[in-house]
Amino acid sequence: MSAPTLASDPRVRGLATIVGFLVVVELASGILQGYYTPIFSDIADHLGISDADVNWFEAAQLVVSALVVPPLARLGDLVGHKKVLLVSTAVTALGSWVLAFAPGFTTFLIGWALQGAYVVWLPLEVAIIHRRTAGTGRQGLLTRRAAAVLVGALELAVIVGALTSGALVEATSMRVLLVLPAIAVTLCLVVVWFGVEDVPGEATGGFDWGGLALVTTALGLVMAGLVVIRLEGPTSLLAWVLVLAGVATLVPFVRHEDARPDPIVDVRLLRSPGQWPVQLTAFLFGMSVLGAQIPLSTFARTDPDVAGYGLGASASFVSTLIGVYVVFMAIGAFTLPLTSRLLGARNALVCSALLVGLGYALWLPLHDTTGQALTNMAVIGLGSGALVAALPAAAAAAAPPERTGFATGMTNATKTVGGALASSVFAIALASTGSLDGPAEGAAPLSGYLTVWSICAVAAVLAALVLLRMPARAADAEQPVVVG
Repeated sequence: MSAPTLASDPRVRGLATIVGFLVVVELASGILQGYYTPIFSDIADHLGISDADVNWFEAAQLVVSALVVPPLARLGDLVGHKKVLLVSTAVTALGSWVLAFAPGFTTFLIGWALQGAYVVWLPLEVAIIHRRTAGTGRQGLLTRRAAAVLVGALELAVIVGALTSGALVEATSMRVLLVLPAIAVTLCLVVVWFGVEDVPGEATGGFDWGGLALVTTALGLVMAGLVVIRLEGPTSLLAWVLVLAGVATLVPFVRHEDARPDPIVDVRLLRSPGQWPVQLTAFLFGMSVLGAQIPLSTFARTDPDVAGYGLGASASFVSTLIGVYVVFMAIGAFTLPLTSRLLGARNALVCSALLVGLGYALWLPLHDTTGQALTNMAVIGLGSGALVAALPAAAAAAAPPERTGFATGMTNATKTVGGALASSVFAIALASTGSLDGPAEGAAPLSGYLTVWSICAVAAVLAALVLLRMPARAADAEQPVVVG
């Protein structure tokens, strides 16, 4: 007899209702992830900044995202996942409203950083579902099915968000355009408050404030160094002192975490042969999947008659570009079980990373027409979708049962850190000089975009080489649909 669906199983009908409410949250998440990309150039014009400076929005948000995942995940285990989901949604809503009414660059940057709290939504939702299905005898199956529904809603909303902003940018004011996602996120507060049950946390032990302070300090120093490089140029002594100080802070952080029974980051687990290749791959993958979004958007919007390069595309075409990318990501994710059976799980991961590298390498000679751009993004999407789907499963397979949630969440955190660092480096590459003054008409130099694509291609190839060091059994988990 086939297993009943979520809706028909009398033991889990309440779960179907909860998943329905959480779908609304993922719709808002998808809107946030797809809505702004087609209009980054319009936002730059609205704020009176250059294309290169827009990269700092992404860098700030990614840093916040990287920092909030470990502590919020731990708080969810301690005090209850619904409470933390509410708090993170409230912070995201606040950031979204700040964006709508920001008078200038600095305020917009603050709002964008606050909005990064949404990154913890999906891990918290999966945790809520996993706990809700305990005792059903089909906890893993039901959790994967529910996660598939959530991720399907997320990907649909990414496309809808991109198409909506691209269609409305010429028809309304920037303020009205930015208010719409703020309204969507605010509605999520009501949905979570009334639709999700409040269950106390089950974890014991304390909260690792010392570890949080050390990892925050390390990331903060590194990012401060990158900002100084952006302002004063790569020859700045202060910039490199800050970067080295941030890296050095990792030494006491690792020692502190090793000595704690309840670390905020389990570095012992991350050092294991089955984990470090997966986490390092997530870091390298984050450089392209998160760090390269704004450069791709601003390149497509650049007028070739003014800058000598670019596609001169409208916001609506950038929406189409995003739609093609997301569709091929879905194809890559859903065909992963087939490619894993044909090639083996580890080899499927390696090939996926190589596809990402090939797609970005194609940008180097092929960047003059919209057809070339669509082809490049389709190749990148196939590889990216498979990696997004597979990395959490590979991390969970290489972790003990009581740490699978941490291992899966860390693929999100390391991916986000990679994206944050890459976004900052890309902002430097897209600046004409080491100052805040961009080139004429606010367009970055073509050499900057070639640098971005080269870094993404090299990072993907390095990820493929790293994955070859992963024990084969670490990749042999049952492949879920995207989990982060």
